[in-house]
Amino acid sequence: MIVFDKLWDTMREKGVSTYYLREKCGIDSKTVRRLKANENMETKTLDKLCAALGCTLSDIAEYKES
Repeated sequence: MIVFDKLWDTMREKGVSTYYLREKCGIDSKTVRRLKANENMETKTLDKLCAALGCTLSDIAEYKES
């Protein structure tokens, strides 16, 4: 299972809010809700997140066995 726990840590470290993601990066509130629930994400959304945060995929997501 892919989890996005690291995303929230990275956002906190960089001082980025969900408001910033929604308003400045084009990530809608439904997507933020899906990230919090560790639901499926499109790669283009992951690309937007990495670009907005200046990080790599491993900084926002990780695989954990369920």
